[in-house]
This record gives sequence, structure tokens and C-alpha cells, in this order.
Amino acid sequence: MQVVRFDHQFNANEWFIVISLIVGVLVVLFLPKRFSIQTTCVFLLCGVFFGFFFDHTLSVLPVSYYVINDSTLFEIMDFFSHIMYGPFCYLFFYLYDLFDIKPRFLMLWILVWALLSVGIEFVSHKIGVFHYQHGYKIYYSFGIYLLVISGWVIFYRIIMKYGEKEY
Repeated sequence: MQVVRFDHQFNANEWFIVISLIVGVLVVLFLPKRFSIQTTCVFLLCGVFFGFFFDHTLSVLPVSYYVINDSTLFEIMDFFSHIMYGPFCYLFFYLYDLFDIKPRFLMLWILVWALLSVGIEFVSHKIGVFHYQHGYKIYYSFGIYLLVISGWVIFYRIIMKYGEKEY
């Protein structure tokens, strides 16, 4: 069993979260507007929710496959690490809408985003945002990303069809 050694300094993992969050927010703010404010907020919250849900499903007892940041306790930087999923999710929806992905390219689109997600997670792991334990391997995350991103496509279609209607 691999022993996780935590540091308690403000260093690379915290800077990665702060910089990712700032860059993500700037991207969302400076991209030309494609969605209403309500839809934009829903897309941002979608990323935060799924990040929070899966991180806490996989990182708490009884499974506890990884630890986030510098402690097994929930800290403020853990909260910010979940918020940084929001802009990533928004960018997914934004580009999906911008490129008007056709059904014949949908599997490729999902695959590319799942691979991109694993790549970002790999960097996060190397920097110390995630500390894997109990035999967890990064390629397990690939299946989770495939599931989540496929769900995002369905969610996008529902929001685009019914989201702005008034009853």
C-alpha cells in the first residue's frame, strides 16, 4: 500500500487550483455569449455538481480511492478545486454548441473530451491535487469521464429543447 505524504504549505497544488480557476473564469467571461445567463449558470453548476459528486463518491470512506490536496479533511482549497470544474464544463457546452456536433461525430467528441479530462487529471495528480490510494489508477477515471460527458450531451439537448420555455 502506498503511503500518502501530505505537505501543509501553499505550493504547486494550490497554485494549480487558483490559476486554473482564474483562467477558467476569464475564459467564461471573455468568450462571446452563446447562452442566456440562466443557461450559463446551469452549465457552470453542472460541472461543479458532477465534480463534487464524483470526487466525494470516490474519495470518502468506505472506498476512499484518492485524497484531494493536502489532507483527508475537506478544506477551502478542496472547495475551490470543485469550482474549477465549472468553467471546464461550460467550455464543453460552449464548444459543443459552437461546432454544432453532429450525431456521427458524437462518439469522437465524447472520446476527445474524456481523453482531455484524463490528461488534466494526470497533470493534477502529478502536481499533488489528487493522491491515489487503494489501487486506484488514472485509467479508471476514463470510464467515469465517458459516463459524465455522455450525460452532459443528453443534458445539453434537454436544456436546449426545454430550458428557456416559460409555462
